[in-house]
Amino acid sequence: MRLRSKTADPVVPETADGGAAPPRVSRGVRWLSGTLALLLVVYALALVVLRPPSPGSELAFGDLQRKVLAGEVASARLLDEDARVVGTLADGAQFWTSYPRSDTATNDLLRSLFNAETPVSVQTQTGKAMVRFVAQFLLPLVILANLFALLFYATRSSGDGASEFLLFGKLGDKRVGKARTATTFADVAGARESIIELAEVRDYLADPKAFEVMGALPPKGVLLVGPPGCGKTLLARAVAGEANASFYSISGSEFVESLVGVGAARVRSLFAQARAHAPSIIFIDELDGAGRQRGAGLGGGHDEREQTLNELLVQMDGFSPSEGVVVLGATNRPDILDSALLRAGRFDRHITIERPDAAGRLEILRLHAHKRRLADPEADLPHIARRTAGFTGADLANVVNEAALLTVRAKASSIDRRALEEAVERVLSGPRRAARLIPPAEKSRIAVHEAGHAVVAAALGKAAEVDKLSVIARGNGVGHLAMLEEDKAVFTRDEMAGRITIAMAGIAAEEMILGQPSTGSEADLERATNTARDMAGRFGMSRLGRVRVLREQGEIFLGRDYLASHDVSQPTLEQLDSEIRRILDEEETAARNILDQHRTVLDNLTAALVEQETLSGIELERHLNAVAGYTRPTPTPAAGSGGTRKTPLR
Repeated sequence: MRLRSKTADPVVPETADGGAAPPRVSRGVRWLSGTLALLLVVYALALVVLRPPSPGSELAFGDLQRKVLAGEVASARLLDEDARVVGTLADGAQFWTSYPRSDTATNDLLRSLFNAETPVSVQTQTGKAMVRFVAQFLLPLVILANLFALLFYATRSSGDGASEFLLFGKLGDKRVGKARTATTFADVAGARESIIELAEVRDYLADPKAFEVMGALPPKGVLLVGPPGCGKTLLARAVAGEANASFYSISGSEFVESLVGVGAARVRSLFAQARAHAPSIIFIDELDGAGRQRGAGLGGGHDEREQTLNELLVQMDGFSPSEGVVVLGATNRPDILDSALLRAGRFDRHITIERPDAAGRLEILRLHAHKRRLADPEADLPHIARRTAGFTGADLANVVNEAALLTVRAKASSIDRRALEEAVERVLSGPRRAARLIPPAEKSRIAVHEAGHAVVAAALGKAAEVDKLSVIARGNGVGHLAMLEEDKAVFTRDEMAGRITIAMAGIAAEEMILGQPSTGSEADLERATNTARDMAGRFGMSRLGRVRVLREQGEIFLGRDYLASHDVSQPTLEQLDSEIRRILDEEETAARNILDQHRTVLDNLTAALVEQETLSGIELERHLNAVAGYTRPTPTPAAGSGGTRKTPLR
């Protein structure tokens, strides 16, 4: 059942072809426009009247006094309002002179004219004084008042907010009707759990009486949490399309203005529109823009932002479940939202939208590739789904689009696997820098570095995950190792240590073959250091024991504890630093041992990479099959239980 508004929508006139006719201009607008034009004409005439006379040529005030003393002035007339002297010289030429508006200057001039017995007359110009008063004071005020009245009437007659600055506290009608909301759950892939949770909102909006009969209270608000690009906005539109409901989409930042009270007024306007067009969905994207924690910061909070949040809380409490209004919020920073916004009765349900797994990525790729011509979708799309671990739905859509663009650029008839793989590389590392010529010595160093990563990865049982090696420059990088990562959320100590070993293999290979490291290992060192810090400080995988030393520190502007790490003693932090260095040194030693054991494989792989620049498929597999497995000794536990064990990783 679709709820109807108590107030009818305004009737919009149509033209002969069925389109909307422009709104008719009201009588008040026409009258004010004519009055404004008349006032401008009167003002122009007043300026003409106020223009002082300028007969003949201009004389400086000092020159006039000298000519008066010399008896060269035949007559003079003083214009009091204009502060000007006009007259005739002895030779018959006319002149005019402006004199200072002071009694002293006027008396001196008159005394000189009287002493020279020059005929003098004074014109007070009383009428011009009145005209000047009207032109300088009254007319500008009347014109401004007429202009504001005209803007006000024009706004009312247009009906669509022609003067936006007069409507700061209102929001435009962002409702999307049935004809414009064609998105349904069929357009969403890789989010099965989220669709199941949101189906209840769809059912409520489609038939709220069924919930009312059973005494069930649907959620007033649903908070969608997930990283950018995971489809939060798409899911919200799909719910509105499934329920045939009005859809209001707005960003949290649109509520916040520098003018006091505007944000709260806009919240009231939005909820009023949603109630008038129920059933409806209010979707607030980037909710943290308006719902950030109150009272945060060392120097006080943003008062206007807090008033906006207060009004949002009141409005969410103010509508009953039978009104057919549901609020959907989306954010990727739920930790900074105010606790009052997250309590039951406001955002009752929290739905986490994760990055899709391999099956979800395959569904998304098939959805975006549905209307595109692929050479072998049944074989290519599963391969690309494996290669894109950690990609969001937006990233996968970009991959398919980039592959289509590359195919058009190559003038091919269909999108093949090579185009898809190149698209993945472009999304990950950027396009190829074809203009950058790599010197032979630098190419050899890059090949040694990347080959070291590949050999150590193969020794640790990850040969099947090594997908491609390349020395071609992309984006800001100069080499690339592509691995098919697994979708895992839990990692063992050996797996994390193996990540460090692979990261340190590049710099170890450079030192072993070329004698010294290079700056190309910066990203590897950063990744290895972060992993070692997590092992020792967060997960209790070091000699520090089963203790979490590091804590996530909140930002100062959120009002959180910015001295969180000071509850750990300084000796413990020093021991943490020592453990991080120990882990890095041990894994670098392990990488050196592996590379030393497989020196022949490393040299052959480096030579092939220098020659071909990119290795993948069977050629890469042939080199890595010669790598033997590595057995890692388990370190002695911190609790004191001695002994070691051998754990084969392959």
